[in-house]
Amino acid sequence: MLIKEVIIENFMSYEYARIPLKPGLNLICGPNGAGKSSILLAISVALGQAYTERSRKLRDLIRRGRDIARVTLVLDNSPRSGKRPITGWHSDNFQVSRYLKLDGTYWYEVNFQTMTKGELTEVLKGFGLNPDNMLIIMHQGMVEEFSFTSPQQKLRMLEEAVGFESYRQDVLEAQRKLSGILSEEQSLSRLVENAQTTLDYWKEEYEKFNLRRELLERRSFLERERAWAQVAKQERLIEGLKDRLDRRQRRIGTTLKRIQEIRENIKRLEGLRHDLEFEEKKLYASLIDAEKKASEAQALEGFLMNSAHRLKPLALFLQGLPKAFGGDEAKGLLAYIVELETKAKEETERRRSSEELIMEVHASLSRIEKEASETIERYLEERVSEAVLSFQRESLEEEVKELKVQLSEAYEELKELTSLADKLGPRIETSRNPTEVSEELKVTETRLLSLGKISEDAEKMYQTYMSVYEDLKDKIALVSENKARALEEVKARMAIWRGAIQRLLEDVNPEYARILASIGAIGRVRLVNADDIEAAGLEISVGFRGGDVVVLDAYTQSGGERSTAIMAFLLALQRHVKSPFRAVDEFDIHMDPRNREAIFGQLLWSVGESSDAQYLVITPTPLAGVGEKAHVITVQNVEGRSEVREAKKPGEGKED
Repeated sequence: MLIKEVIIENFMSYEYARIPLKPGLNLICGPNGAGKSSILLAISVALGQAYTERSRKLRDLIRRGRDIARVTLVLDNSPRSGKRPITGWHSDNFQVSRYLKLDGTYWYEVNFQTMTKGELTEVLKGFGLNPDNMLIIMHQGMVEEFSFTSPQQKLRMLEEAVGFESYRQDVLEAQRKLSGILSEEQSLSRLVENAQTTLDYWKEEYEKFNLRRELLERRSFLERERAWAQVAKQERLIEGLKDRLDRRQRRIGTTLKRIQEIRENIKRLEGLRHDLEFEEKKLYASLIDAEKKASEAQALEGFLMNSAHRLKPLALFLQGLPKAFGGDEAKGLLAYIVELETKAKEETERRRSSEELIMEVHASLSRIEKEASETIERYLEERVSEAVLSFQRESLEEEVKELKVQLSEAYEELKELTSLADKLGPRIETSRNPTEVSEELKVTETRLLSLGKISEDAEKMYQTYMSVYEDLKDKIALVSENKARALEEVKARMAIWRGAIQRLLEDVNPEYARILASIGAIGRVRLVNADDIEAAGLEISVGFRGGDVVVLDAYTQSGGERSTAIMAFLLALQRHVKSPFRAVDEFDIHMDPRNREAIFGQLLWSVGESSDAQYLVITPTPLAGVGEKAHVITVQNVEGRSEVREAKKPGEGKED
């Protein structure tokens, strides 16, 4: 099934264009931004592809200023060997249209009749044409994107492209069947376990009946023991409360006595502090008086000594005169000087006495201040002790109040407990507390509950469940046989799947190596994790310019090397691809001219080998030497509108 024509209306940069496609190689050329990639995008959108490299919203694909866009593919449905490719459609053309509206809605029409996307996908699936498979349609940028895909994704794309999906589905179906059998086996195992448990239950039923009677008697005794143990515990609680109350009341008395003693000490210390303050004031007055007297004595002493010192020269002078001129005056002056010196000595003694008194007063003040400080410290300590004891007294009084309430409540509870215990029977003297009895009672209750309802038909029920048990054992043996067969089927289908992939790779690898050799490179393609279909993957390796062969990824090789290796793999795979339509946009991205020319040459050779296939190749760079080997279409953007021209082959005249 080939595409005869693509009709684009109000799609991206196109107003209206009809692009005829032919069997073999269709080459779309034109400058960047002309609208080349939009043609492949339009084909993919019409086929229902989920991926769009230019937009996430379909409405953004509508040409600006328009409300609706349409892409139509005219597919060749003419008979081949008397049979049309799409059975059920009797027209030579199978026309698929997809409409896109600005409000985000879209729909499909086939030969002008509405069709759902699911119905269209089912039609295309028969031809192996999945527009979401990069090995069938590789959009702009997908050559790079392919290198980012995991080995598992690559393998699934390969299986779909070559029509091996059924092998994988067969394996998965066998695994699902095995999983179902395993689930059935588990269910039967659980049933067998349950039947065994039930069988054992009925086998021991009579023993349980006797045990239940013993446990009921024990439970009755334990309930009575627990009741009287609670009474005894309450009595002990009351005695404890009474003892605590008595001790708290005694502590209150002791505390009150101690508070009284402290208050007396405080009163005594206050008196002592007042006495010390009074004595300190007296000492300060004595100190001031002594310092005043010492100062006066010192001043007078200085004056007298100074006066005597000044008068001595005069006395000596008068002594040197004749007695007739100053004898009496000299005697009198000398006597006066002696008197001054005597008084000065007296003042000196008086000053020394005052200074000694000052020292004594200072010593007394130091002693008084120390005693006062110690008295104040003891006073504060007693005050703190009084406050603490007062708080303790209040707390104790509050606790006494609370204990009296608790004691009253405890007596009430004792009355109730005694009444309940009397109803269960005479008092039992026990050394155990209620918790210990309750634990044994709980164990007894649990054992009783575990027994459940006891039946008198134990023998009959045992025989019935024995029959059920044997039947289940037979069924589980049959399921085990089915499981063994299912395991063998999984292994067989895995071998078929693995063999098909390995044979395919044995065929692809030489071609892949041949293409790489044409550009001086080496490489291989291999299946990894082949024993686990979910983890299995396709590993593509390549080595350039004499380098080691390494796994192709998005980081190791250069952009041109990745593009070359991926195109070499695609070309090596072509004769195995099921889809009649294959497309690649910018296959030569990042390639140097030599590799570009070599890969394009291999592409032309591959097209020649696939007579029933249709290729669409997009490149911005014109390719020399195409000649009659390709149907060339050029795209240009004229005043914001993409226009398409079909190049004529040599001998057909000029372009339209």
